Amino acid sequence: MDSYIFKGDCYIHSLKQGESNVLAEATILEKVGDNQYLAEFNGVKCTAIFNPFVCRYYVDDKYGVIEKRTHERGGREER
Repeated sequence: MDSYIFKGDCYIHSLKQGESNVLAEATILEKVGDNQYLAEFNGVKCTAIFNPFVCRYYVDDKYGVIEKRTHERGGREER
């Protein structure tokens, strides 16, 4: 069973050309707040929002990158 909300074409921030948005396949992993999502694009976890007017997710792989942190004692990763 796959554990994601959506997998398909999303607007990707780093691919934007001037004022034109560019679509590419990304995965929306989970909802983390009001219109705030955790996404993955090219192996990078980042933030995303959903625009209901165009029915598309906007993935911010430029400024919304989520880096993994490790606990000092346990060595477990957390987001």
